[in-house]
Amino acid sequence: MPVDLLVLLTFVPAALALNLTPGADMLFCIGQGLRDGPGAAWKASAGVATGGLIHASIAGIGLGALVAAHPQALLAIRWLGAGYLLWMAVQILRSDGAGAAAPRAARPFRDGLLVNLTNPKVILFILAFVPQFVDPARPLLAQFLCFGAVLSLGGLVVNGVAGSLAGALQARVSGGGGRWLRRLSALIFAGLALRLLFLQRS
Repeated sequence: MPVDLLVLLTFVPAALALNLTPGADMLFCIGQGLRDGPGAAWKASAGVATGGLIHASIAGIGLGALVAAHPQALLAIRWLGAGYLLWMAVQILRSDGAGAAAPRAARPFRDGLLVNLTNPKVILFILAFVPQFVDPARPLLAQFLCFGAVLSLGGLVVNGVAGSLAGALQARVSGGGGRWLRRLSALIFAGLALRLLFLQRS
């Protein structure tokens, strides 16, 4: 086993507490649910979880620390992520809801993956949180993947449930009410973009 069982049992409740704390990933999945329903929220949550695993892999092989050490790289990632979120918000506002084409099945997963991968705060969080539980005597990559899997699985469930509840609301509202919910999802995406751009790095 790549991780000591006692350490893993300590990590799981800490990770779950973090998953339950409302944050950008949860708001993003709620926005997807408001936009396209519960199925889209779960796909978006799966994309976010996959992005978390990729971040953990990058950190495990040392590239995460390299990126974090270069402010220009973090700034570029931040602008990419904010730009993509703003583009999503604009696409929602440009559609009139009733006449909009049905979303492609893979789009929510792709959006969740890209939004997570272009959020530099995820890189910094993993580099700050996970190493506290890492044993230098064991293979680093395997440990990062194990801890990353725990975080991603918890996030998948929590964010998926939050997004699907918002999606259930969207499914029950039609006409003008549904249009306002989609506009609310656009506002969420735009707010996340502004947060990504202007919130100071921790």
